[in-house]
Amino acid sequence: MARKSFLPRGLYGRAALILIVPVVTIQLVVSVTFIQRHFERVTEQLTGGVAVELALLLEQVERAPDAAAARVALGRLAGPLKLDTALPAASAAPVADRTEWSDLSGRVVIRTLRAALPALAPVDLVEGDGKVRLHHPTRWGALAVEVPRTRMSATNPHQLLVLMIVTSILMTVIAYLFLSNQLRPIARLADAAEAFGKGQVIPYSPRGAIEVRAAGHAFLDMRDRIERQIEQRTLMLSGVSHDLRTPLTRLRLGLSLLPEDEETEALLGDVAEMERLVDEFLAFARGDATEAVQPVDPAALARRVVENAERIGREVRFVQEGAVQSVPLRPQAVARALENLVGNALRHGTRAQVTLAYGTNWLRFTVEDDGPGIPAARRAEAMAPFGRLDSARDPNRGGGVGLGLSIAADIARSHGGELRLGKSEALGGLKAELLLAR
Repeated sequence: MARKSFLPRGLYGRAALILIVPVVTIQLVVSVTFIQRHFERVTEQLTGGVAVELALLLEQVERAPDAAAARVALGRLAGPLKLDTALPAASAAPVADRTEWSDLSGRVVIRTLRAALPALAPVDLVEGDGKVRLHHPTRWGALAVEVPRTRMSATNPHQLLVLMIVTSILMTVIAYLFLSNQLRPIARLADAAEAFGKGQVIPYSPRGAIEVRAAGHAFLDMRDRIERQIEQRTLMLSGVSHDLRTPLTRLRLGLSLLPEDEETEALLGDVAEMERLVDEFLAFARGDATEAVQPVDPAALARRVVENAERIGREVRFVQEGAVQSVPLRPQAVARALENLVGNALRHGTRAQVTLAYGTNWLRFTVEDDGPGIPAARRAEAMAPFGRLDSARDPNRGGGVGLGLSIAADIARSHGGELRLGKSEALGGLKAELLLAR
């Protein structure tokens, strides 16, 4: 079973992941290292200063001869220090320290205060409208002090976070623009290679980095060599076909001048079979590389193939699943593939059915028959060139030379698809699916 990958499949997606992961990692490291440590130190220093002021208040309270003098001393010092004090406290201290779960610096405030003032009662950081509520026991009762939180911890750590995030997003966008400029030539090379695999030649010129340009030039050289090879093979086979047809034509002409008898009819049949074999060999060797791609109505193409089969008295049914728009194809090549599949179906069965279906990026012709079918273990052998599985494919019995399925498979591959063989559920014989990319 194939392992499922959680990585993006596209080149742009993976490039974005390569950019985003380091940026996020850097943000986390900076946040933990700088914000936690730096702002903890700032909070410790600010809270330590407040703790010194509280110690001064407590010292004055303890020196006072009575509670009234202590309150006078508090009033004289609390005003300049911007502290709200009450002696004795109007409310009791909480049972335990109170702070929000998201208040990271609050824990530092409590820890610093308790280190400087060991007798300090539990600290309240939740209530008080942005103030820290403190209680400390004195000889004249509990002293309540409210300190603005801004005096004990940094007030704007989020500004650094916002700056980091905005800067990271900006740099990620800039880096992605530069990277996409390098990825675009690779994507164009992939498109050109994919199109050539489907038999299409699209304009392409190497761009980008030196390595991408080298790959692009290598692809162009390879494409030129393949095109020259196909052209030379086609010309050679055309010449061979012409040279073979000339003596076959003379043989046919000579036989037609002989008296008509069984031996003459047999010889004429052999000549006709030789001509048909030459045509099949040439069609297999030539393929469909010399035909241009053009928009084609696949339904009309399939109907023509079915009508041609019906004209010779064969039972063929055409089924179309949904509306199909024009598709760029090589019409003669696809028609040849369908004719081969329909001919193969009628050769080994009494009736056939052609079904046309389509999807977002695929087109499928299905040819089914009521014949004996092909065993699953021998279907790959049946699509091999010159593959003949039984005596029914004997050329002397009109069965051909074993190139029909091979030619159809080559045409499917040249259109970015494939030929699949299976068992027909509707008719019980062979099912051949000609799958083409749209």
